[in-house]
Amino acid sequence: MAQSAAPAELEIGQPAPAFELRYATKEAISREPLKLSDFLGKRNVVLAFYPADWSSGCTKEVCTMRDDFGNLDKLNAEILAISGDYVYSHFEWAKHHDLPFKLLSDHLHDIAKAYNSYNPDSGMNKRTMFVVDKEGKLAYIDLQYSVGDDADFNRLKEALEKLQ
Repeated sequence: MAQSAAPAELEIGQPAPAFELRYATKEAISREPLKLSDFLGKRNVVLAFYPADWSSGCTKEVCTMRDDFGNLDKLNAEILAISGDYVYSHFEWAKHHDLPFKLLSDHLHDIAKAYNSYNPDSGMNKRTMFVVDKEGKLAYIDLQYSVGDDADFNRLKEALEKLQ
């Protein structure tokens, strides 16, 4: 049996892998998919890959972004949180935690794989963070994002500040 090749390492400055995914917010489940290209020339995009809705680490991650959402918005950042959960779970989780950003459903993990953010051992996304600038290029990559303290979150905000 042939083994599939691992995705190429992503590097700062290269074009971000394009995608189109359905999503949910605390208000509704989208009918139309969202495209990364929708934000070209408009906003910097934070791609927050996470393992699963309703888990303690993931809840801490999204609630940290929720609690500092005003500052992230001032930094012209569009937050897109991505997991393999279905949009129905995303919708309920977003309502439960009053999340002010979109939760994207990558159920087959195709996008997570393109971003080296899939863990085949667990069958879930790894906790990783990317910033895509307004030109569609990778401006920040954290493949070991941790919610243990605020250090990684603060580095993310510093990366966004540099894009102002």
